[in-house]
Amino acid sequence: MFDNLNWWEIGGLLLLALLIFGDRLPAVISDGLRMVRNLRNMARSATTDLSRELGTDIQLEDLHPKAFIRKHLLSEEDEQAIRKPLQGVYDNLRSDVTGVHNELKDVASAADLRPNGTRPSTATGGAPAPAPRVSYDDAT
Repeated sequence: MFDNLNWWEIGGLLLLALLIFGDRLPAVISDGLRMVRNLRNMARSATTDLSRELGTDIQLEDLHPKAFIRKHLLSEEDEQAIRKPLQGVYDNLRSDVTGVHNELKDVASAADLRPNGTRPSTATGGAPAPAPRVSYDDAT
């Protein structure tokens, strides 16, 4: 849930919540957690009621339209027939990307470059020489 937030942003949000709610912050947090728990219990009881009425074992994820169609309306042969044209495109793209990756590795090893763009250090023990810079003015 907070994958795209760093620690500074989370701390800022907590500080903002503390400034807005003040002494009531623990009560607000417990009310929010209680609401999430109640919603989860309602969803769980709704799925059990639905699966009992339908006479099948149904999960909440199965109610998504794509998953429902894939699971209940398409046979395995139909699903494979739908995926077959796209699988060829995927395989071609993957082989092209692998070929380009291998060619880049070959070029880098032929130029004797390290991954960060520097050349290996000289035998004199000095610092590694930086990769030569090419500008567009030099190319004309």
